Amino acid sequence: MIRKDSLLKGTIILAAAALVARFLGLFQRIPLDNIMDESGNAYFTQANNIYLFLLIIATGGIPSAISKMVSERYAKGKVQEGQQIFRAALLFGAVSGVLMAVLLYLFAPYVAGEITKYPGATLAIQAIAPSLLLFPAIAMMRGYFQGRQMMTAGGISQIVEQIFRVITAVGLALLLLSMGMNNEWLAAGASFGSVLGSVGAFAVMLWYACKLRRQDAADTQLQETMNRELAAGVVKLRLRTIYNELFRISIPIVMTAMTVQLLYMFDTSLFNRLTGAYYSEGEAVASLAWLGMRAQAIAGLPPILAIALSTSIIPAISSAYSVRNMDAVQRQGSLVMRIVLFTGIPAALSLTIAAMSVTGFLFGDAGGSGIVAALTAGTIFQITMMTTNSMLFGMGKQMSPLRATLAGVMVKVVGSVALAPLLGVYGLIIASTLCFIMITALNLRVIAREVSLNVLGGRWIRYLAAVVITGGAGYATEWLGGMLLADLPVRLGSFLTAAAAGTVMIAMYLLLLVMLRIVTAEEADSYPGPVRKVFSLLIRRLRVEQRG
Repeated sequence: MIRKDSLLKGTIILAAAALVARFLGLFQRIPLDNIMDESGNAYFTQANNIYLFLLIIATGGIPSAISKMVSERYAKGKVQEGQQIFRAALLFGAVSGVLMAVLLYLFAPYVAGEITKYPGATLAIQAIAPSLLLFPAIAMMRGYFQGRQMMTAGGISQIVEQIFRVITAVGLALLLLSMGMNNEWLAAGASFGSVLGSVGAFAVMLWYACKLRRQDAADTQLQETMNRELAAGVVKLRLRTIYNELFRISIPIVMTAMTVQLLYMFDTSLFNRLTGAYYSEGEAVASLAWLGMRAQAIAGLPPILAIALSTSIIPAISSAYSVRNMDAVQRQGSLVMRIVLFTGIPAALSLTIAAMSVTGFLFGDAGGSGIVAALTAGTIFQITMMTTNSMLFGMGKQMSPLRATLAGVMVKVVGSVALAPLLGVYGLIIASTLCFIMITALNLRVIAREVSLNVLGGRWIRYLAAVVITGGAGYATEWLGGMLLADLPVRLGSFLTAAAAGTVMIAMYLLLLVMLRIVTAEEADSYPGPVRKVFSLLIRRLRVEQRG
C-alpha cells in the first residue's frame, strides 16, 4: 500500500532519496574526471548545464503547481477535478518533451559554437537531448504523487534514475576510451547516461501509478467521496481552464526554480566572455572544469534537505492556507525554517572548511578547492531562498518570489559584469551569493505580513556563537590533519582529514546546540525519531552533569 506521508516523514523520504541520488551523481564525476581531460570535462559540463536548464523551463514549476492544485482539490473533496488536472498535465509533459528534445538536438551546433564558445560540446548536447522526451512526463507524475502527499514514488524514481545514469555514463565513456575516441565522443557518451536514467525513472513512476490506481479503486472512503461528486454533478474542466490555472501558478515557480541552474549556466556559458580579462586561455579552461565538474557537484549537497522540504512544504501549507488555518501555516513554516537552519548551515559550513580535503579525496588532487569552498559557502543563502520561495507558493503568492528572483538576478548580472574581470571565478560566485541574499530578504518581508515565524526567538546570538566555535574547531582539525598526514597518499590523507574534521564539527555542533540551550527538550520532541533520540540523550546527560 502507498501511504500518505506527514510533512516530516515526506521530507525525510525525499531528502534521503535526494542524498543518495546526489552522491551517485557526485561519484559519477570522479571516474569521468579521470577518463576525460579538462576539455572533455568542459564539454560535459556545458551539455549537462544546458540540459538541466531546459528541463527546468519545461517542467520546473509545473510539478509544484500540480502538487498545490491536487492537494487543494483533495482537501476540499474534489477528487475528480484533481484527476482531470493530472491527465492534462501528462498531456502537456508529453508534448513539451518532444518539442524540447527535437529543438535541443537541432540547435546543438549553434548553442555550442555561438553561445558557449565550446563547439566541441555539440555531440554531448545532442547525446543528452533525447532524455528530454520522458523527463517532463516523469516530473508531472512526481507532482501528482506529491500532491497526494505520497513521496516514496518520487524518491525511489530519483535513485533508480541516478543508478542507470551513472552506470551508462561511466560505462559508455570507458568503452569509447578503449576504442580510441576523442574527448568530444567521451563527453557525448557520458551525457547519454541521462537518457537511460530517464527510462529507469519512467518505469518506476509507471509502476507506482498502476499500483495507486488499484489502491484508489479499493479505498471505500475515496470512492464515497467520488460518488458524492458524481451525484452533485462533476464539473468537466476544459483543458484551457486547467492550463490557465496551471501556468498562472507554475510560470512564477519556473522562474524561481530555475534560479540556481540559470546562474550555473550563466557562469559556465559566459565564462570566457566574463573572465577573459583575468585568465589566460589555459587558466580559463582549468577554472571552468573545476567550477563545473567539482564545485557545482559538491555544492549540490548542502541544499538537499532544503529541496526536499521545499517539495513537501507546498502541499502541506497549501492545504492549511486554503481553509485559512493560519496557526498550522505558522507552525509548519516555523518548523521548516528551523530544520533548514539546524541542518543546512552546518552542512555548508563543514564542506566549506574541509573543501581542500574533500576535493582531494574525491578527485585525487586539491585543484579548485578554493572554488569549491566559495561556492559551497554561498549555499547557506541558496537554502533559505528555496525554502522561503516554497512557503510563499503554498500561500498562493507566486508573484512575490518572482519579483524577488528578478531583483536577485539583476544583482547577479551586474555583480558578475563588475567582479568577474577583477576576481575571475570568485567574482561570479560572490555575485551569485548576493543574488541569493537579496531573494531571501525580500521573501521574508512578504512572509512576515502573513504570519510571524518563530524560528529561534531570542536564541540567535547563542546559535551564531555555536556556528563560529564549530567552524573554528573544524578549521583547526583540517589544518592539523593537512600537516600530520601530508606524507600519506593524497586520497587516503584527504579522506582521514575530511573524516576527522567532519566528526569534530558534527560532535561540537550538536553539543553546543544543547549546552547553549538552543535546542530545548520540548522542541526536540517535535523532531524525527533519530534526531529526537540524539538530542534527548544529550539533554539528559547535560542535566545529570549539572545536578552532579
